[in-house]
Amino acid sequence: MTTTAALASEHADFITGGVSILVAGCDPGNETTVSRAVGCRVTDERRRVTVFVCAAQSGALLADVRANGRIAVVFGDPMTHRAIQLKGADAAVVPLAADDPHLIASYRSRLSARVEPFGFSEVFVRALLSVVPGDVVAIAFTPNGAFSQTPGPKAGAPLQSTP
Repeated sequence: MTTTAALASEHADFITGGVSILVAGCDPGNETTVSRAVGCRVTDERRRVTVFVCAAQSGALLADVRANGRIAVVFGDPMTHRAIQLKGADAAVVPLAADDPHLIASYRSRLSARVEPFGFSEVFVRALLSVVPGDVVAIAFTPNGAFSQTPGPKAGAPLQSTP
């Protein structure tokens, strides 16, 4: 996938569904910084992705994103182990949009439903993904790489995009 390609609609639907989201950056020494996201938004044209993280838990990640704009985000379905990784080089911390708090609340409910069959209650998921008002920040980026990370022979293979 190139920087001018849009995500396929099925991939956009997957990453905005109730899947686990881990966001990674790297410092100048290429040491990885990772944080759990509390939701995701994709633009209508599917060319920009925004993930939401809690600032109090993501200080190192946010510093790295601000310093170099590099980001990798893994979206994984806990039920099927299907996973997609998106990479970008233009990540930036941006203001929340008006509907983002609703997206975050909806994400928590959808992820809760995905992990409940494994014995994780909604109370547990809400605690894991708890947010303090005013602490959530948005990181927006243009995917310049998209890969399957589902375990198996196609892990690491580039995803197909749409025109």
